[in-house]
Formats: sequence, C-alpha cells, structure tokens
Amino acid sequence: MTEDTTKLLDVIGKKILAELQENGRIPFTELGKRVGLSTPAVMDRVRRLEDAGIIVGYRADVDLSKMGYPLVAFIAVNVVGDFLPRMNKLARSIPEILECHRVTGATTFIMKVVAGSVEELEKTIDRLTPYVATTTSMVLSSVVTRRSIEPKRQHTQSSVRRA
Repeated sequence: MTEDTTKLLDVIGKKILAELQENGRIPFTELGKRVGLSTPAVMDRVRRLEDAGIIVGYRADVDLSKMGYPLVAFIAVNVVGDFLPRMNKLARSIPEILECHRVTGATTFIMKVVAGSVEELEKTIDRLTPYVATTTSMVLSSVVTRRSIEPKRQHTQSSVRRA
C-alpha cells in the first residue's frame, strides 16, 4: 500500500468502506452519522477513496433465479498454447459466464456460469469444448455468497520483531 492509501484507510476510512460494502446506496448524511463525520466531510472521503481506486464501483446484487438463471456452475477449463487468446475472447462473449479467472495449477481458468436449465448449461459447455477440456461442478447451495472485506493490516519491522 502506498502512503496515500494508508492515510485513506485509517479508522474512519475503514468504517466508510465497511458501511458502503453493506449498502452502497446509503445516503451520505446517514453514512456521516455512522462514521462520525459531517455530510460534506464524508462525501469528500468517499470521493478520495474512489479517486485512489480503492472504491472501484457500485452495483446491484440480483437474485439469479428470479432473473431466469436457477442453475449456477463452476467450469474448470484447461487450455494450452494458441487457444489462450481464443478462450479469453470466447469467455468475454458468452453472457452466461459471470466470472472468468486465470488460475494456477492443472486448470487454466475457472468460470462461474449461470443457466436457465441443464440443457442451457450443456450448450454453454459445448461452446467451450471445441477448444478445451472442461470439468463442470454444479452449485447445490452456497454457504458464503458475498462478504465485506477489510484492508489487510500492514506489518512494520517493529511488529514483526515482537511477534
């Protein structure tokens, strides 16, 4: 973390981030009350957190099943050589792929995919398989779907020596 980032992530900054991660639509007046700042001061702090790239966006969480996608699956994809650029492009082009992460190990990519039915999931898998080998895991239930996160605590040399 840079020095500027460290300053922004003081006790107040951490409280602001915690509140915004729980409710990104909280009014600035209410946010200010919760963190102990005036409305203009909290607006300035949020703007600075955004400008520093700590807050990168706001979004609405939706119920996937109510959107017509009751099935969620993770697809492990193994890609070699020249197929990497094709897979990057293909993953970006399939709207049912909600997330695609390049990972280490025997698998090249892990994709979070939604589908309206098993048949739709099969079609998505078929769009991937001309290029790669896949392994699909269906989600039965989700224990943790979203979690707020605090900035990682930085260790100083003196705190490391005392440990």
